[in-house]
Amino acid sequence: MIAEFGLAALWLAGALAVLQLIAGTLALSGKGPGLAGIVRPVAMMQGVLALLAFASLILLFWHTDLSVKLVALNSHSAKPLIYKLAGTWGNHEGSMLLWVAVMSMAGGFVALVERRLPEPTMLATLAGQAFVSIGFYAFLLMSSNPFERLPQPAIEGQGLNPLLQDIGLAFHPPTLYLGYVGLSVAFSFAIGALVTRQVGPAFARAMRPWVMGAWIFLTLGITAGSYWAYYELGWGGWWFWDPVENASLMPWLAATALLHSASVLAARNALRAWTVMLGVVAFSMSMVGTFLVRSGILTSVHAFAVDPERGSFILALLAINIGAALTLFALRAATVTEGERFAVTSREGALVFNNVMLTGILGIVLVGTLYPLLAEAMGTKVSVGPPYFNPAGAMFAVPMLIVMAVGPLLRWRRDSFSRVRAALVLPLPLLLGLGLAVGLAFNRGIGLLPAIGLALAPAIMLASLLPLRARSLKRTPLPVWGMVFAHFGIAVAMFGMASESAFSSERLVAANVGDSVEVGPWKVRLARIEPIAGQNWTALEAKMLASYAGGAATEIDPQARSFWTPPQQTAESALLTRWNGQLYAVLGEQAEDGRWQLRLWWKPFVPLIWLGGVLVALGGLLALIGRVASDLRRYVVREKIADRRQRQGR
Repeated sequence: MIAEFGLAALWLAGALAVLQLIAGTLALSGKGPGLAGIVRPVAMMQGVLALLAFASLILLFWHTDLSVKLVALNSHSAKPLIYKLAGTWGNHEGSMLLWVAVMSMAGGFVALVERRLPEPTMLATLAGQAFVSIGFYAFLLMSSNPFERLPQPAIEGQGLNPLLQDIGLAFHPPTLYLGYVGLSVAFSFAIGALVTRQVGPAFARAMRPWVMGAWIFLTLGITAGSYWAYYELGWGGWWFWDPVENASLMPWLAATALLHSASVLAARNALRAWTVMLGVVAFSMSMVGTFLVRSGILTSVHAFAVDPERGSFILALLAINIGAALTLFALRAATVTEGERFAVTSREGALVFNNVMLTGILGIVLVGTLYPLLAEAMGTKVSVGPPYFNPAGAMFAVPMLIVMAVGPLLRWRRDSFSRVRAALVLPLPLLLGLGLAVGLAFNRGIGLLPAIGLALAPAIMLASLLPLRARSLKRTPLPVWGMVFAHFGIAVAMFGMASESAFSSERLVAANVGDSVEVGPWKVRLARIEPIAGQNWTALEAKMLASYAGGAATEIDPQARSFWTPPQQTAESALLTRWNGQLYAVLGEQAEDGRWQLRLWWKPFVPLIWLGGVLVALGGLLALIGRVASDLRRYVVREKIADRRQRQGR
């Protein structure tokens, strides 16, 4: 009965989404003024029902109910419990139900707490959220029913893809979905503001926490996904420009631009049209990512579905949602006033410049991701990878990073570089000195882009701290701390990327037990190979003794695993982390002469990539806490003033 209960809850949630859209539309048009009062409760109830539907699916996976088709195809009774639960969203139907549940709960939470916007704008926002949700409910109920029963229960489940049987599955997809769906809320706010022509600071302040929250989750999701692929796939890389990786990067780029634009609108009443447009673009990129992952047009370890019919359904949703939003923007663009003006040399000017650069990078990634698909549809196979993405993206990223270092030092509205010249005295010589050092390093074969990264990163780290100079640290607002952490984290990640690219060492050897291999400053000895067993796998585990620069040896143990549910072999890498880098070891197959294939990397400072991502997300969290606290204080003060005036009126 759990499956039937979940399906019923999903149908009811979809029906409430239809009611929410109709009631909100009629209330806005003046044909049903009495319906305005039910829109918020309906949105909240829809969120509760969608959550119940998803909880039902979790219970089905928990109990391994093999009468449910989705469980039989993606689970197994011998699978560890954590992977049973994470397997709920480790498939197409479950992941889409998670998407819908988070979207509905987000809409319900907006209905519950948001009181800053005029009621017509809120009605339009909730109606817009319902419009988007209806398409996804229809997709689940008509094309991807997660609660479908089998005619006869399966004897045993087929199990989860072994590459997904990792703790990363419990963290990476949910965080990405929270980010995607947070952008759907920003999209709905943009639609609501366009419908009622209320594009102003109040709209930006209401939307900004959702954009910031979505951006934080996207940052964490991309960081976690990068690290998961790095250690799980055994390829030694942290980013491959895979189309599905790009599908998560594109919304992040758009959300970053939207976050800065919304902050300018909230604080300075500028960039109105730009903010609305970015709200549409950011969610559009989320929809494009959903289409790429679930359309069947990609062959990737990340892709969920290989069903063109489902892809056509999502493509239709993409065309309807984004087409309608762009049409509305075109009709309302003339009514969105310019807002306050500002000089080119100002903080607003720096933010606009960086937004243009982010948009340029987004365009490069979008074209590089979609062009091979279009070319293949026309009968030509084209490969687009790092030789395109890296230099093309750097043309926009390098100027953006330089302006990012200077921008926070500029004043709002109007400023001059002569005023901040003194603050730049320290980082500029450092930058020049590092540039000279990198120029000398070219003799060692360092490429141009890693050299630029090594030169820029320390200077940006230092420049990111300069906004703290003008304030007492105790009195520095949390949003400023957030900006400092985020910018510092970007520089840290960039230094890790540049170091990994410039200084990595790799050895691929065939070794007998007892042989030693050198890679970078490491000496690694293959001590022995022994069999081990897990809950649903067996493995050959290599015991290796690794010593750094002649120091004490540390044991590492890469594995070659064999899963039986479903049958598949995987390479489980072993990582040994020091302050200055990471030793990465993979065990391959045994050759006919008895030797074992070993692949070893020494990757200097590579952990800084993910440390930087965590710092960026932490900066976003600090800024979010500061903004929410400020908004709450403003709301309390406004309510006290209104209450005092009401008492005086009596």
